[in-house]
Amino acid sequence: MEGLTKIDDLGKPRVVIVGGGFGGLELAKALADAPVQVVLLDKQNYHTFQPLLYQVATAALDEGDIVSPFRKILSQQENFYFRLAEVQGVDTEKQVVETTIGLLRYDFLVLATGAEPNYFGDAAMEKNSIAIKSVEEAIELRNTVLSNFEQALQLGDYEQINSLLDFVIVGGGPTGVEIAGALSELRTHVFPKDYRELDFKEMDIHLVQSGPVLLKGMSAHASQKALESLREFGVQVWLEARVKSYDGYTVTLNTGQQFVSRTVIWAAGVTGAPIKGLRADCLLPGNRYAVDEYSRVEGYDNVFAIGDIAAMKTTEYPEGHPMVAQPAIQQGRLLGDNLKRWLGGQLAERFQYHDKGSMATIGRNHAVADIKLFGKEYHLSGFLAWLAWGVVHVISLVSFRNRLMVLLQWTWSYISYDKGLRYIVGKTKSPLLEKDMEDGKAIV
Repeated sequence: MEGLTKIDDLGKPRVVIVGGGFGGLELAKALADAPVQVVLLDKQNYHTFQPLLYQVATAALDEGDIVSPFRKILSQQENFYFRLAEVQGVDTEKQVVETTIGLLRYDFLVLATGAEPNYFGDAAMEKNSIAIKSVEEAIELRNTVLSNFEQALQLGDYEQINSLLDFVIVGGGPTGVEIAGALSELRTHVFPKDYRELDFKEMDIHLVQSGPVLLKGMSAHASQKALESLREFGVQVWLEARVKSYDGYTVTLNTGQQFVSRTVIWAAGVTGAPIKGLRADCLLPGNRYAVDEYSRVEGYDNVFAIGDIAAMKTTEYPEGHPMVAQPAIQQGRLLGDNLKRWLGGQLAERFQYHDKGSMATIGRNHAVADIKLFGKEYHLSGFLAWLAWGVVHVISLVSFRNRLMVLLQWTWSYISYDKGLRYIVGKTKSPLLEKDMEDGKAIV
């Protein structure tokens, strides 16, 4: 679309932020008192608290509990402007961002586009599996899980039923571990009540991890405790194995092992989400922009990148910082302060990541946590780690409403052993067709 985007020019330096994830939102907030115009561009009109997407996918939370509109979050910030648009490219010479609603001039451009699933070139896996990087994908997974059981009730063929009851999760990081634990809880406490005609002893949950340990990047204590908890919950964990192929029905591992499943959940890795227009030499493997200690993209003075899309190589982090929320939040906050310093003629500060630790929940009363406080590291597991995980996530939610609703939902689920958001709204992944059901259709 040609022509300038319809937005007021305040006669102040304009900071255009592409992406309203953790980094982009924190940067916008940090510039509240700066003599600039802040323009946030995103293809959604809300911020998503991604660490809890898996709970939407497993019916523990409503999607409205983990999202909050940008305009509501920053409603009191007078220098903030939001536009619902998808960025198509950037012209760094003209200092213009090309979007689906027109061209937008900038003085400072900040890329906070985050990451997207990395299928490592496997087109069949991309087509047939489900990732959980967005609200839409989380809802699609929830719909698929519930639809599977509804369809299984109409089948008489044992293998076809198993294909609907069994789940394969690819990737043993926090997302993979957490969704495996959540599915095991549903299998134990919820699904047998809803679908009394199905035998949930036949519901298998497979977690496939290419490396020798789960939760790579966390402590050995956390990895081992997570493995023990998952096996206690009946999850079949396959270490040092990877999915060789998946055609929508048969999962084949590189070990030769095969599973029949219509639902494969992809949690095996992410790659940066770059935009067109920047020089190719500033984009590193993994599609992350090379940035300096001030978050400037290499070769540019007024183009920055923060969060998952940025690779700030240091002695401690030679491949860049972890692609999790805290580096993005801290980079966004410091960049906001540094922009104010530059505009005031002051020297900027270099970024120094303060690692507060990592957490993962496995299920009811089971979690692991590596917490760093006052220069010391503490390794927690079991109920105490589970409680700490819950407190940290509730506090980290953007709005008071989100915190209250999540706390109420979790409290009710804990007391009642129930997850009440089991409804099918919207599309499912590859629903069974009439021809799939014909041979095994039950006679009633």
